[in-house]
Amino acid sequence: MQALSATETAALLPYLELAQALERVLRDKAAGTVRAPERLVMPLPGGGTLLLMPAADPQIAITKLVTVHPNRQPSVQAEVYVLDARTGQRKLTLDGATVTARRTAAVSLLAAQKLAPNPAGSLLVVGAGVQAKSHLEAFHIGLGTKKAYITSRNPKHAEALSADARSLGLDAEIVIGPDAVLDEVSLIVTATTSNLPILNHKVRDDAFIAAVGAYRPDMAEIPAELVRRSRVFVDSLEGTKAEAGDLIQAGVDWREVRELEAALDLLRPSSGPVLFKSVGHALWDLAAARLAVDKGWDQDCLLE
Repeated sequence: MQALSATETAALLPYLELAQALERVLRDKAAGTVRAPERLVMPLPGGGTLLLMPAADPQIAITKLVTVHPNRQPSVQAEVYVLDARTGQRKLTLDGATVTARRTAAVSLLAAQKLAPNPAGSLLVVGAGVQAKSHLEAFHIGLGTKKAYITSRNPKHAEALSADARSLGLDAEIVIGPDAVLDEVSLIVTATTSNLPILNHKVRDDAFIAAVGAYRPDMAEIPAELVRRSRVFVDSLEGTKAEAGDLIQAGVDWREVRELEAALDLLRPSSGPVLFKSVGHALWDLAAARLAVDKGWDQDCLLE
């Protein structure tokens, strides 16, 4: 079994192609040709979380093993094991943290491509960690985002992310808090581990918000008033019902919440706000593994 480094894994998962692979796996989900049970989530000491996430299609099966410790760096450690679904033979290991960062950003990119009322506008990123960086990259590459505002409680992290953004060709500016630019941005990404809402409900009517940071019922980045004001889409209805504190604490009417796959063939909304909440799903890791295989890694062994 071959183990790929973070750099090798990233090279096989370009954002635009990964967003397309995610759309394909969503359509395969609707057709019943891919399978993934709800992930196993187990609390660990010190506020950590252990996750086990399997998925399969007729050719390959994957299992992602993840640990999340918010107060440590790196906060996410993971591996994605790729197997031949027909024999069980272990074939490949992808760097799980890289897969998680890139497929999460690509899911948000796909949601923005389908649902953002004004996808050509400026971007606000709240947070300056791995997910903030991957979303900056994905939105720049996939939407052509040119202007980005960055805010973080850690000034050094904000400076580093701003430098990364400028190296990509983005016009990047650090702001003290989200409120300073809410009237200027139509794209917002929240990527923090906050237990309390960090975004004002007074976003623009054409705003698209990708909320990716809060992943437990006791955590929330988005205030209840904004949740209730928004059209709400999620990556996984079952997952968000169990884990998305933003929506749970807002007392959202789950009958009004739609999964991303339902939006694939809809007309783009002409107004918002649109809130896309993602908590992750093993099918997104399967999509990444399928793309890695399709791009040639161990293809003869896996798809003979």
